[in-house]
Amino acid sequence: MSNDGGEVVPGREEAGYDDATAPSGGFRKGAFGVSGSGDTSGFGGLVRVEPGGAVALHSTERPYGGWFDEVTDALIDAVGESTYAAAVQRVLVDRGEITYFVAREHLLTLAQALRDDEALRFELCSSVSGVDYLDSGGPEVTPGRPRLHVVLHLTSMTYRRRIRLEVAVTAEDPHVPSVTGIYPTADWHERETYDMFGIVFDGHPSLTRILMPDDWDGFPQRKDYPLGGVPVEYHGATIPPPDTRRAYR
Repeated sequence: MSNDGGEVVPGREEAGYDDATAPSGGFRKGAFGVSGSGDTSGFGGLVRVEPGGAVALHSTERPYGGWFDEVTDALIDAVGESTYAAAVQRVLVDRGEITYFVAREHLLTLAQALRDDEALRFELCSSVSGVDYLDSGGPEVTPGRPRLHVVLHLTSMTYRRRIRLEVAVTAEDPHVPSVTGIYPTADWHERETYDMFGIVFDGHPSLTRILMPDDWDGFPQRKDYPLGGVPVEYHGATIPPPDTRRAYR
């Protein structure tokens, strides 16, 4: 119904019918794959990515364009060509942003150079967050695939630039060096990423949960974490999983 009482009939794609939610080119449209009824969630335009459909695994070829080449050359000069080649697994330029995919054992070396070198001066780590590519855009799931990613956004206030560093690890060995010794602002960001994704930041001064209770079992933002069904503390009630409350698939 519309706000003035008139009936509004959504289009088939907005409503989430079968023809709209069928996978096409690695993408699925509609709210969480719901079909057979109107989409009342307000997310009729949501695009759900099939495994392997979204993450670009290629490396952008040089020249990257703009100041991206200047920063890359300065980083190579700061750490040396051999260290850069070993540390940076690939570089992706997309939507006006540059991402360096970094091997975890070289993360601190690159972070130190990015902060301290006169030609770089990325003084601020504005964000550390996690991503789980279990089945929503990463390559097909195989044992030992590095599905957990740590994403760091670095800002140069001197040159008014932003870059992204990304480190990928496996769920079986989710260890990444803490950058808090270089960027103190990363302290609670790393704690939240640990709390939600179970990524262990080695060398962090106090890696404890920040949102969930200390004895909580599991990491809520991992893609294999159960939805709902969590016991609550009053009247012995439970929160049922979403798939028992609505026709989600």
